Amino acid sequence: MNIRDIYRNEYLALGQLMADVYANLEDFPSKEEQPEYYQMLLDIGKFSEQENTRVIVAKDDENNLLGGLVYFSDMAHYGSGGEAPKVKNASGIRLLGVGENARGQGVGKALTDYCIQQAKADGNQQVILHTTQAMDIAWKMYEGLGFIRSADLDFRQKDLPVYGFRLAI
Repeated sequence: MNIRDIYRNEYLALGQLMADVYANLEDFPSKEEQPEYYQMLLDIGKFSEQENTRVIVAKDDENNLLGGLVYFSDMAHYGSGGEAPKVKNASGIRLLGVGENARGQGVGKALTDYCIQQAKADGNQQVILHTTQAMDIAWKMYEGLGFIRSADLDFRQKDLPVYGFRLAI
């Protein structure tokens, strides 16, 4: 597996993968309920044009796209609700998505581990992320990696409760 920054010509493919992943989550808002959220997913490559922000992809040995996420070396650019964007000396992870054909292969864990190592290299003291109850597989993975619930980071995205997690590094 190759994990690296996204190339411009991969923006569309990753955006579509992300929109498909989130649309197929049980009990997650639909495209009709949150069209602006799904547009953000489709446009995920644009995050890489923001300061202190990288879009990271995982590709297999045949260069097939397996998944991706957004990494923030400075929480000021994280862009969520709640208190997370105010946290200092922290990196953030948002919008993890793994294609259906790549699930169960450790792609999400590898992407998350990559960001943890990057946060250490960036000199940060913690990694922050958010998830929802619909993302139960990711939730369990994050806990397995040592992330702990941090209710002070919770917020609501319209009617959807979004739960904060931290990992001290």
